[in-house]
This record gives sequence, structure tokens and C-alpha cells, in this order.
Amino acid sequence: MKLAIVDYGVGNVQSILNAFDRLDLKSIKISKNKKELTKMDGLILPGVGAFGACSAKLKKDNLFNILNELVISKKKPILGICVGMQLMANMSEENGCHEGLGWIPGKVSIIEKKKINLPIPHVGWNNVDIKQSNPIFTGITNKSHFYFDHSYHYLCEKKYVIATCKYGTNLNVAIGYKNIFGVQFHPEKSSLAGLRLYRGFMNYVAQC
Repeated sequence: MKLAIVDYGVGNVQSILNAFDRLDLKSIKISKNKKELTKMDGLILPGVGAFGACSAKLKKDNLFNILNELVISKKKPILGICVGMQLMANMSEENGCHEGLGWIPGKVSIIEKKKINLPIPHVGWNNVDIKQSNPIFTGITNKSHFYFDHSYHYLCEKKYVIATCKYGTNLNVAIGYKNIFGVQFHPEKSSLAGLRLYRGFMNYVAQC
């Protein structure tokens, strides 16, 4: 199996590489080259920072078009992490209005501090409530803990929501549609549960 972490200058890439190394996956690389990405069995879309800056970098490197071809046309499996998940929405309201990839209909909005009466950003460990069976959560017990660091959340229809967490209100923290998966938390920082999620994605890619 060959996986690629999409390289557009953002994301906790080394930690992701370390996590897959613990799973004994050696054939993983960092790339933004279309020929290399086309040869991969699955893709990881990381993301750290502001949505608008991440979206702009994807467009600058022509990765919007490349990813649309590989993921939508060729049905290559992909896992988005943190902002990498948010980029799958139609748009984000973070510091203005910014276009997303539009793979899973929805928008990214700020978590309103006044409504939840809790600190923003949402940083630290939180248990996750699995809402529907999904390959990436295979072997993960409901209410398992994952590590979060975000101020914005993904609003979409319930049919796309794999898991939520309670932080003053229910936040959508894992989404999916066909070959497309996204998680708001950081599996690479989430100990055994995070490794199991990466293993679940690897197993799905292998089956494809």
C-alpha cells in the first residue's frame, strides 16, 4: 500500500509520518506532484492554521484541480485532518468568506463562545460519540478520547456525520461520504485511538 501526505506547506506532517511509522507503513511520502499522487493508493490532507490561507495555498499549487480529479473523478480514498477536513466544505466564514473543495456539502463556522460558555479555541482531550458505523472507526470504542485544537467547526447534514463530541454543544468531528473522510481532531496526537483510526483508514484503502 502506498499513501501520500498532500504537501501544500501546512500541517503537522512529521507527527503524521511518525504515526504511520508506528503502524509499520514504510511506503508513505510527502508530495504535491500530480504524477506521484496519481500513483498513490490513498491520500492524507493535513491542515494547521487559517482556512483561507490553506485554501489559497492549495489553489496556488493547482492542488484544487489535482485533488478534484483524483478524489472525485478517480475515487481515490482521502482522509482530511483538522483544517484538512474543513477544506472539504463548500466554504468557511473564518476571517471572511473562503471557498472550499465542496466535496461534502456544508460550511465552517466559529464555535460561539457565548453559547457554550467554554474557552475557545477548544484545546485538549475530548471523548467522541460515534453516530454511524464507518471503516475508519473500526476497532475504536465509542466515547474514546481524541486530541483537539480548533475554534471553528463543520456544519453539514446528519447523513454525513460519522461522530460528534460534546463541548458546550454537539460538534461534528468526523464526517464521511463514499471515499472521502475527515476528522477535526488530530489522530497523530491521540495515542492508541488515533493509531487505530489511521489503521482503519489503511484497511479501507487496502480493500479499495
